[in-house]
Amino acid sequence: MKIAIIGAGNVGGALGRRWAGAGHEILFGARDPASAKTREVVAACGDRTRAMSPAEAAAGAEVLVLAVWWPVVQAVVESMGDLAGKIIVDCTNPLDENLQLIHGHHSSGGEMIADLAEGARVVKAFNTVTWEVMADADFGSEPATMFFCGGDSAAEEVVGQLIRDIGMEPCHVGGLEMCRYLEPLAMIWILEFRIRRQSGDYAFRLLKRAPAEATTVE
Repeated sequence: MKIAIIGAGNVGGALGRRWAGAGHEILFGARDPASAKTREVVAACGDRTRAMSPAEAAAGAEVLVLAVWWPVVQAVVESMGDLAGKIIVDCTNPLDENLQLIHGHHSSGGEMIADLAEGARVVKAFNTVTWEVMADADFGSEPATMFFCGGDSAAEEVVGQLIRDIGMEPCHVGGLEMCRYLEPLAMIWILEFRIRRQSGDYAFRLLKRAPAEATTVE
């Protein structure tokens, strides 16, 4: 699959390396494709990786991954032109400069992106773990859970596989309106990692067990 990752920072770089390792072709959409930092990220992903402008990457890919800071989301989405029909994976969290959520339970960043990219198939994913977990999702015998949501079953199937490709277990939680809950969930790791300066090596896990056998009363 040809994947355009918009943003070549920690998140974009980690996902690019993992997906390139899984056999995908990666197009990095970067503000400055020729910068030393972008070239370093491209080199780390291997031969099937290139850097270009966000608009060029979006035009040439089957899936777009938004991995940029929230303040630039609107400008970046608008710069990519017509995105109708494209699968957009929204990794962002709508935070202000104090790392506080801008949206509440009546709206969300994911829904705003769907409005900006009219006709695109937006799926929220990769916003509830640190980039360190994306780079290495090995937690032993039990895979970490990646919650995701969207409103298009075909797009969700694609994103579910991309989640598996980095070694995590996908857990679909509903339509795009569920971004209103996944974005606040991200505040747990943001609080620990960004504010309390804890290690980024932790993730959520949805535990399941078989229901107890029914007891027959005689």
